[in-house]
Amino acid sequence: MATHDPDLRKELDATLQTRKELGPEYEAELVDSFLEKLDHTVDRRVRRQLAEQQVQVARGGRPPRPEGGGRRFWERFGVAALSLVLAVPLTAIGVINAGIPGLLVCWAGIVGVNAVHSVGVRNLLLGGRDERRDGEWD
Repeated sequence: MATHDPDLRKELDATLQTRKELGPEYEAELVDSFLEKLDHTVDRRVRRQLAEQQVQVARGGRPPRPEGGGRRFWERFGVAALSLVLAVPLTAIGVINAGIPGLLVCWAGIVGVNAVHSVGVRNLLLGGRDERRDGEWD
């Protein structure tokens, strides 16, 4: 999560300080206690987010888009992995046929393909405008 919970941070600091005072023989109990508090905090946040989504849907709205877009992540990961796998033979071919300039051209192409995919072809072609149809997610 992007935000840090100051109360949880205080609990962690208190747990670490208590461990220093009591010694390692109570470490397991202290860790269990802190993990229980962390579990309650996460449960409370998840319940709040679900309630907010239910209210939004009940009011006739669309559920919020998932952060990061799971499908989009695997698409980016796949392109990166495939480009690295193909980089080995392409580099060999470039070096054998053209030496150092072939190596540089090959890797410029690999970096270029990944950069364009990272930015998104749609953003490059549309000039940053997002023209998705209503209801279409990443």
